[in-house]
Amino acid sequence: MWLLSQGSRWLPILRREFPRLLPQETSQLPALDVFVCTADPFNEPPENVASTALSAMAYDYPAELLSVYVSDDGGSELTLFALMEAAKFARYWLPFCRENGVMERSPEAFFERGNGQGDAGEVKVSILIQVLCESTKDKDIAGHPLPNLIYMSREKRPASPHHFKAGALNALLRVSEVMTNAPVLLTLDCDMHSNDPHSPQRALCYLLDPDLAPSLAFVQFPQRYRRLNADDIYGAEMRRFFLIGPRGFNGLRGTDYCGTGCFFSRRSLYGPPSVATASYYESKGCRVLQSELVLQKAHDAASCRFMHAQDWGYEIGFRYGSLVEDFYTGYRLHCEGWRSVFCNPDRPAFLGDAPKTLYDSLTQSQRWIVGNYQVAFSRYCPLLYGTKNASLITGLCYMHYALWAVWCFPITVYALLPQLMLFYDKPLFCKVSDPWFFLYVYLVLASYGQDLIEFMEVGGLIWRWWSDQRMWLIRGFTSSAFGTADFILSKIGVSTPGFNLTSKANEEEVNTLYDRGKFFFGASSPFFILMGTIAIINLSSFIFGIMKAVISTSAVDEMFLQLLLCGFTVANSIPVYDAMFFRKDVGKMLTSDTNASILLTITFFCVGRLWAAVSWLMQ
Repeated sequence: MWLLSQGSRWLPILRREFPRLLPQETSQLPALDVFVCTADPFNEPPENVASTALSAMAYDYPAELLSVYVSDDGGSELTLFALMEAAKFARYWLPFCRENGVMERSPEAFFERGNGQGDAGEVKVSILIQVLCESTKDKDIAGHPLPNLIYMSREKRPASPHHFKAGALNALLRVSEVMTNAPVLLTLDCDMHSNDPHSPQRALCYLLDPDLAPSLAFVQFPQRYRRLNADDIYGAEMRRFFLIGPRGFNGLRGTDYCGTGCFFSRRSLYGPPSVATASYYESKGCRVLQSELVLQKAHDAASCRFMHAQDWGYEIGFRYGSLVEDFYTGYRLHCEGWRSVFCNPDRPAFLGDAPKTLYDSLTQSQRWIVGNYQVAFSRYCPLLYGTKNASLITGLCYMHYALWAVWCFPITVYALLPQLMLFYDKPLFCKVSDPWFFLYVYLVLASYGQDLIEFMEVGGLIWRWWSDQRMWLIRGFTSSAFGTADFILSKIGVSTPGFNLTSKANEEEVNTLYDRGKFFFGASSPFFILMGTIAIINLSSFIFGIMKAVISTSAVDEMFLQLLLCGFTVANSIPVYDAMFFRKDVGKMLTSDTNASILLTITFFCVGRLWAAVSWLMQ
């Protein structure tokens, strides 16, 4: 894993763009289609989706060249209604933003309102495509044309795999080709609103560069989040993946695709650079979006019969075959000969909502882990296919990402074995007086020191680094371990039950605890039981080790490294102890999980003692 990680350190590159040098005439700018995907109206409130769509409609970009598509895989009437209201509100909102120089053009972010939910109704099977705004007809209160706003709910049938987000994006790709056919596409998550109205111009600095354009597939902006608490307790920034890694990728074929905040060249999704020529996708002029012919073709493009037609999802479009369709799509494009660019301006181009509960953070990473394994152990394995079709170093970088969850094995061992051996008075490491002791000291200081320097080099703060490394450890023996087990069991044909939690806390209580920097547990989960077990084992062993050190100085010499490791884990587990034994709020760890952790801890210690007794008797 260390060797694979060196690929992203081979040639890091920072780029800066100059939008003022772009052509100023509208006729020289390409059209832009924005794709916003939503699937669950309860977890993704319709007003948030509408706010994200409005933030894209409010770009400082010619309205006649801008179209915003919203794919609703939940088929929610409430989402459609919210977008219909957003279309009306756009008549007032867009002129207000222009006249007042508003930069944060998401109404939700601008007014800082809370999230709401409602009854979404039943998921529809039939296709619905609704043109809510059309630039050739609709104008705002200042007389300027409004960008196109199109709502789409694609056809979904039980007998036909819909391929989740990748399927929704491909449906949008086909429908937009019929309706507007812009050469530049922007993919956005429904909770990732635009934070800079000039982001398209920044992307065009690369997409219109005559030296880059022939082989440039996409321009990726980093994922950034708003309303993070002071310490970012769940490590949502994930600077290793969203800033440090992409900067290293930039010196190779370019950064990976992160699923949101990414501007695509449409032709890159239709084949290799030598095949996907400009004439293949160029817009054929302005269309009347609500004409019967255009709408009929759009309905055909959103139907299930296109799911397996031609090579959609396998050779063209967004790729199927992994839960992380973004990572997989970017990787396959690089293997076809395309390049990409990482664009990281001072002002965040997009801002999203970070997980506010520990469970949401862990399940999100577990899904990524299973998807990454699906890429690593497929016919397109980066270590084989990637090194042959992209480059050796690019293949190493992608393989490092695909296998990052294997850290679960050493992390879990280091979280349990030295501590149990300390309790059983069995040394595992060398003595302090041994010269090899300094090798351990060097390895710890060098690895953690390098990680801290890299984290702060991309703008991180030291207390956020502490939260980030703590979450790296927590993910190691929870979501990484469960994700690894889930993938292995699925490969041998064993189905695994998902963990669906129902918390009794309302959103206001969750936000209050998050703002105070408190971990939110609030429900029962195997994740939490394992966390509690490791925390108690380390605390017990640490107390036992301190008592041994007070009694005997020789114990310090023999057990110092194990004692130090216990102390380090205890320091990282302070929020867990607080949630288990001291807190009384709704976000504390449930008593059932605490009792299960205590029982499991006792079992570990008793099994060890029993094993020692059996070994003594056998001797």
